[in-house]
Amino acid sequence: MSETINYGRLMHKAMRRLIAEVLEEVAQNGLPGEHHFFISFDTTHPGVDMGSSLKQRYPDEMTIVLQEWFEDLAVTEDRFSVTLSFGGVAEPIVVPLQAVRTFVDPSVEFGLKFDARDEEYDADAGEGKFEEDKEPKSREAEIVSIDQFRKH
Repeated sequence: MSETINYGRLMHKAMRRLIAEVLEEVAQNGLPGEHHFFISFDTTHPGVDMGSSLKQRYPDEMTIVLQEWFEDLAVTEDRFSVTLSFGGVAEPIVVPLQAVRTFVDPSVEFGLKFDARDEEYDADAGEGKFEEDKEPKSREAEIVSIDQFRKH
């Protein structure tokens, strides 16, 4: 049993699960109304699968848009896959949820961002605690208001 509750890890796990649920809904029913997504992800993350030409163009990070044309959107517990068009060429992409850096739906002013310091919590996602010989890094608490994502 851990001596502390790793709220950061739990929060990030819940936010990534939210992304998966939204994508699952879209895979089953399509995009409703004006909804569309900008999803950026770390192209170096293990499990990212994309064509070599895309990998060369986006060696570190890539942003994809799910809006007018995409197909074969599929979601599993830890990743999603989708086929998108790049210069008229259909390219399948597989993205682990842990690789996602931002998820934005501008139609409703909603967004999630995972920054570099989040890796402290995600790196040992299976553990849920810090190594005994290391002190946890202190961080200021971050309070997120959902009001900032609502349309006025």
